[in-house]
Amino acid sequence: MNVLIIGLGSIAKKHIAALQNVAPEATVYALRSKPDAPTYGNVTNISDSDLDRMKFDFAIISNPTSLHAETIERLLPTGIPLMIEKPVFESLDHKELLEKIRQSGVATYVACNLRFLDSLRFLHDYISSHPERRVNEVNVYCGSYLPDWRPGTDFRQSYSAIPELGGGVNIDLIHDIDYVRWIFGQPTQSFGICRNVSSLGIRATDYANYILTYPGFTASVILNYYRRDYRRRMEVLFSDTTWTLDVAANTITDSDGSIVFKGTNNITDTYTGQLRYFTEHIRSGESMENDVDEAYETLIVCLNYI
Repeated sequence: MNVLIIGLGSIAKKHIAALQNVAPEATVYALRSKPDAPTYGNVTNISDSDLDRMKFDFAIISNPTSLHAETIERLLPTGIPLMIEKPVFESLDHKELLEKIRQSGVATYVACNLRFLDSLRFLHDYISSHPERRVNEVNVYCGSYLPDWRPGTDFRQSYSAIPELGGGVNIDLIHDIDYVRWIFGQPTQSFGICRNVSSLGIRATDYANYILTYPGFTASVILNYYRRDYRRRMEVLFSDTTWTLDVAANTITDSDGSIVFKGTNNITDTYTGQLRYFTEHIRSGESMENDVDEAYETLIVCLNYI
């Protein structure tokens, strides 16, 4: 198996580690813009001129979000399946490209690895199979500290801090909007407030607050880059109890503190589960969840703010 990877940053290295678990026999090639670019592990560097003469089983697009569209344009003629790191694009100005992808028939999957966390999958399946449970409210919160994300680097120089590269907490942490949509469906209406007013001193959005309306309830999603003590939780207020899903602990507890569900995997495992899902669907030819069209619907919610 030959795998092409575009972008060799921290997230790419997580995908490579997952690939070693799923397909240890795979040979990984990294497309580099400079001939003297440093190598990484057993990954072989190649240049753009190599693309048209080489055969790949699929590609992983993990370069800055602002480069996704041109990268997809470059790879579409090869016909290989594309796994695209979230978010799919940095803006909503790519409807023509979406149509081109549909016309090409190329298989796509936009990587939202938290869908493979046990507790979130349990909640997804529970909500789907128990339509009689009345949901009154959903509250999602994710606060983390951007300077801790990439140790040994200047966080102000990372794409997360630079809006022109597709940075900003609203799209960097699009996971939380994605799993609300995945579990509860597309909201009937959404809007948000995004600001960059914290002590971090970056230009990209560092605070986002969204309201998503559904026929029977309202969901709120709050995201930030500046919380020192990491917290990522979702509350689901049923008519008779409240479930709190703690992403870090991979648990769901009820109002009494009793454990409803406890997962056995961790965040690192979700990258392996995600890549296994992607490769199995490539082999079977089955359609995949969260293709570029579905991911674009999440992006519409994400970018509907003032």
